[in-house]
Amino acid sequence: MAKPAKYIDIEQVIAKKSPGLRRWMPGFLISFLRSVLHEKDINHTMQVIGHLQGLDFCDGLMKHMNVTIAVEGLENIPETGGVIIASNHPLGGLDGITLMHAVGQKRTDLQFLVNDILLNVENLRPLFVPVNKHGPNGRAIAQLIEQTYAKDIPVLVFPAGMVSRMQNGEIADLEWKKSFVSKAIKYQKDIVPVFVDGTNSKFFYNLARFRKMLGISANLEMFLLPKEMFRQRNRKITITFGKSISWEKLNDTQKNHQQWADELRKQVYAMAKK
Repeated sequence: MAKPAKYIDIEQVIAKKSPGLRRWMPGFLISFLRSVLHEKDINHTMQVIGHLQGLDFCDGLMKHMNVTIAVEGLENIPETGGVIIASNHPLGGLDGITLMHAVGQKRTDLQFLVNDILLNVENLRPLFVPVNKHGPNGRAIAQLIEQTYAKDIPVLVFPAGMVSRMQNGEIADLEWKKSFVSKAIKYQKDIVPVFVDGTNSKFFYNLARFRKMLGISANLEMFLLPKEMFRQRNRKITITFGKSISWEKLNDTQKNHQQWADELRKQVYAMAKK
């Protein structure tokens, strides 16, 4: 009997990206990485739903993991025309999947600005617009981002650009970048704020805090995100869409673009307390 297709092989990925590093790494470390990155779970999941694309893939993944959502305020998304949907980023995996699924109930023409590394998830490429989170975007990518904002479609963004962290005893996004506000004004698109309810494990937040204490700039906790995603099995995630903020209001000269980004972030977390 032929072996099931293997969609990801950590050892091969390392060998391809850095042959020297692979030669140095002992077998037990490869096994450890396979466990931490949930190679077996990812391959099994893809064997089940790997034939699906786009929003169908989102739906299939949620069903496979027995994840359900409760959606509030879906009527705040316009049925036609362009809109920017700005959300907090609590989970680093299923928040994006469930957000696309929720928006897809109203609009199937959505696109999501994401870390360019996520283009490796080929099943979701039709929905993704890549953004380089660790350096400047090249001219082609910058033009693609501009073209995306200019379209009459829902554009989904995580303005923080990274997963929520523990801050002053509370789990919340870091500062929201102002670019989505600037684009809303430039292309005359209203913004719908979104709150996604969810948290990662205490270990995830403690690792982030510990590596910062040690002065390590590398985002080590990122390697835990596959594990954190599979922790969400059998969970219910609540997604709340707030009232839209008009681009004309955002163009108010009493606040600059960063101040509006800060204000919208506050509004999102205020939605969590209602």
